[in-house]
This record gives sequence, structure tokens and C-alpha cells, in this order.
Amino acid sequence: MKIKYLCLLSLTCISGQSLAATFIHAGQLISAANSKVLKNMTVVVDGNKIVDVQSGYLQPGDGDQLIDMRDGTLMPGLMDMHTHLSSQQGPGAYMERFTLNEADYALKGVSFAQKTLQAGFTTVRNLGDGFNETVALRNAINNGSIQGPRIYTSAKSIATTGGHADPTNGRRKQLMGDPGPLDGVVNGEADARKAVRQRYKDGADLIKITATGGVLSVAKSSQNPQFMQDELNAIVATAKDYGMKVAVHAHGKEGMKRAILAGVDSIEHGTYMDAEIMKLMKKHGTYYVPTVMAGEWVAEKSKIDGFFPALVRPKAAAIGPLIQNTFAKAYKAGVNIAFGTDSGVSAHGDNGREFALMVEAGMPAIEAIRSATFHGAELLGISDQLGTVEKGKLADLVAVKGDPLQDISLLSKINFVMKDGEIVKHE
Repeated sequence: MKIKYLCLLSLTCISGQSLAATFIHAGQLISAANSKVLKNMTVVVDGNKIVDVQSGYLQPGDGDQLIDMRDGTLMPGLMDMHTHLSSQQGPGAYMERFTLNEADYALKGVSFAQKTLQAGFTTVRNLGDGFNETVALRNAINNGSIQGPRIYTSAKSIATTGGHADPTNGRRKQLMGDPGPLDGVVNGEADARKAVRQRYKDGADLIKITATGGVLSVAKSSQNPQFMQDELNAIVATAKDYGMKVAVHAHGKEGMKRAILAGVDSIEHGTYMDAEIMKLMKKHGTYYVPTVMAGEWVAEKSKIDGFFPALVRPKAAAIGPLIQNTFAKAYKAGVNIAFGTDSGVSAHGDNGREFALMVEAGMPAIEAIRSATFHGAELLGISDQLGTVEKGKLADLVAVKGDPLQDISLLSKINFVMKDGEIVKHE
């Protein structure tokens, strides 16, 4: 059915003058506002906004652009809540901290950002870098100098001395020094507050802390709590003063518990989360960002002799296989879940693999998609602008040929990407 599109219904006609709009005919539309799937829909984009969403295939006016996706599924632009856009693990990655300059990382970020956008991820959180290079990357994307996703970056993560994000871990003594809040390393409340204020000064959008040990850092423990409660309280209170949310890397239970009680916004990885932690997260409205794909990746690479340093290999082998099971339990328990991959551990551009792992663990495909759209926007606090296909929202849209609810692997084969009203991929 074709319906004549009237000026009365849109912003494409002003004083009798027709302005070019883009009409997208979608065989299926997943708006992500709820779990419904709509059939035979038209989405109209004018400038960088969605100006109408109508049932049926509306007839575009003279000069308007028509995109025919009647054999496909249209969705909101995808969101990845855990990336590291300026680096990527691989052979020799541990030597790069001694051989690469911040300009090298910045240039890597340009390529990785483009791959991420082409994979259909129009918005990401970048949770940790080395030189605040992702602040520059965000700015360059925002001013149109380069192409990439909309970035919300934490810049340098905040750790404690010897903690997971202490940049001097694994170095010989002469190179360790004694990094402080400027470098994202804190000890005590005063340091904690100063580190948050420094991230604000550096141009960060949010705060990332490493509340427990981690897998890939050259340090023994992957689970031990690495902040005292007063330090966490100081970080969260200071971040709130500056309008910044707090994301928390955590594998061990005690570190998660302290962070949730301090009032953080999200727990990343959450490997040893149990029923008590899940109950606390539900009570406090804390989001869980699972990064199942990172667990799969490190577990596989731990089987390769020499791929990881000796101190890292057993941690990767132990933790990697557990994350998917934790995710399955958290979903069944009703914890708020937002999509995140930890890309930069695995390869940038492969982000869509996470969907398959989530569905494999028991999450329905529609809910996996909503975790990367509606819930991502909720976690970022931008649900008034993004996360659903609705009139008045920014025009971030992606599409696949076929039905991802029947074949979730299609989300690794995005055919169409529009960001902020601009088509950046159309196969």
C-alpha cells in the first residue's frame, strides 16, 4: 500500500517549498521502545531528526530520497557501552606502551572508530585510554573532521597504586615511579576527589574506575577489592557534583558490593557476581554491562603459548569462561543490562558478535537488541535523544537484510548505517 505523504504530517514542506527528506521503507521496524516488531513501516528523516514514523509505505515527494528496505529490518543505531577505541590486543600489544606515543594511539583510534561505525554502532562509551587521546577523537568526530561513532569517554581510568589501571604495572622499578591523581592513580579520599576533577579538566564525559583486579593487567589478582569504601564514596560524590556518571570495572564480589553501595551507575564484567550482588543492583538501579565476548576472547587466547604474559595467562583461563554464565543468571534475576563488548580486547568492528553470545546464554533476541539501544541510552542518560525509533529523536538508524530475531548473526552484517541523519553505509 502506498500513501500520499502530506505536508501537514511533516517538516518537509514549508510555505509551499519542498525540502529534501529521506523516506525509508522498512519491511520490519524494531523501534526498541518496547518489544513489539512493526511491519511495513515508513520512517521519515529530515536533517538530523526523525520527523515521522508511519504504518504503510508512504510516497516521497519530488526531490525526496527513497531507501527501499522492504526485505530488511530497521532499528535504532546500536550502542556499545564498553569500548577502548585507541588500542587493540594482539601479539606484541604489551610492548606498545614502551614503543608508541600518544599520537600513535590517536591515529589508531581514527581507524578503529571508523570500523566501529561501519559495524552499526553509532554511539559508544570509551572506558579508559592512556593519554586522553579519545577526548581528541571525540572532538574530531563531533566537528566532522573524521568519521566515527558518537563517543562518551572516561579518558584515563582511575585506579589505586598497583591496581588494574595503574599504568606502571609490570615495569621494572626504575620505570615505575609513583603515579598520582594526574595519571589516574589514587590513595585516599583527597586523591580520589582530585582524580575526578582532573578527568573533568581533561574533558572526560564520565568516570571509569577499576574497583577490583583485572585480567589483562600485569598484576597477580583479578578479584581483590582495590578501593576502600571512603575512596569510592568520594569518587561518586565528586563525580555527581560535576554531572558525571561512574562506570566500574569489577570481577570480584567485594569490590562490586562497595561500588554499588557508593552509588555507581554500572558494573562492567561482573564475573563473580552472586545473588546478593544482583539483589543490590536491582535495589540501587545499577546497570550491568557483561562484555561476554571479551571473556570468550581471552579464554581462547589463553590456550596459546606466549600470547599473554605468564602472570596474565591463568587469569584469562579462569575468568574468561565464566562471564557468559554470570550474564545468564543476571538476566534471569532481572538486573538491568546494557550491551557492551570491551572491544579493544577483541577486534574493533566485531562488536556484533556479542549479540549471538547473549542469545546463546538465554536472552531473547529482541531484548539483546534493546540492551544495545533503549538500555544504552538509559544508561548514558540520553534517552530523550537516542535509543529508539520515534518522532523527534536523532536520526541514528541501522538495518540488516532479513530478520535478526530469527538469525541474530545478521547483526554482525549491518547493511545500512545512518548517524545523525547522514548515511555512512548503504549496501
